[in-house]
Amino acid sequence: MPTSHEIFAQMPPAVAEQLFTFLAEKETPLYESTIDALARQRNLRVIFVKRKPRGERHAWMREALGRKVNGTTGAHLLQIWLVAAHAPLLCDFLDGLGIAHDANGTIEALPPAPEKAALVAAIDPLFAKHDPGVVAVYLNAFQALDHEGWPALAELLAEDPRLRLAAH
Repeated sequence: MPTSHEIFAQMPPAVAEQLFTFLAEKETPLYESTIDALARQRNLRVIFVKRKPRGERHAWMREALGRKVNGTTGAHLLQIWLVAAHAPLLCDFLDGLGIAHDANGTIEALPPAPEKAALVAAIDPLFAKHDPGVVAVYLNAFQALDHEGWPALAELLAEDPRLRLAAH
């Protein structure tokens, strides 16, 4: 089962750029505090990191969040980004499985694992409607939410090349 730092380590650069651009534009205090924390952790002057060109800064942040020590920070950033920027994707997935959710696509508790066929039926349409790289990140992050996850989703993440992060 992927962890948040593994998701960042394997995240397609284009998806990471989407995530960090969203945070920079819509969640500026969180973006700034993340840069501050990551820079301090590496004993870098914050201004040095902030003066990097945006693409270079985002590549550095992706690499830093791909380290195990930043798992909690990465999980928080993924959650904020997915709920705030990709609620329609979350809702489409949960609707496809018949799982009740709020308007942002969040649920109170992880329901019992659905059958593999039901997951395939819910996942396939997502690729036609949403960015495939974001779909892969979301489903890997969804699986990482719970220590046990859903066994059928774990199988699909391992079997379906569309769901492999490094493939995008």
